[in-house]
Amino acid sequence: MNRTEAINYSRIPPRGLSRVEAAGYIGVSPTTFDKLVADGRMPAPKRINARTVWDIRRLDLAFDNLPSDDYELDDPFASVDLRGAH
Repeated sequence: MNRTEAINYSRIPPRGLSRVEAAGYIGVSPTTFDKLVADGRMPAPKRINARTVWDIRRLDLAFDNLPSDDYELDDPFASVDLRGAH
């Protein structure tokens, strides 16, 4: 392998994560992650030969769609001005 073919894979961020890595990535235990996958709140894995990996981009999308405690963002009436209402 010449110099131009050599790739330092440790510098490339992974696209696919193992179950344990995916759970850690979203901040939960592997057991909780399994439940989230089972109920559809997290995506199903992809299969690469014998490996099971989760696409980090799909994890990001699923995480963004989880409910939030930020009521101002979730409240459809947050922008309604009720000061003039009787």
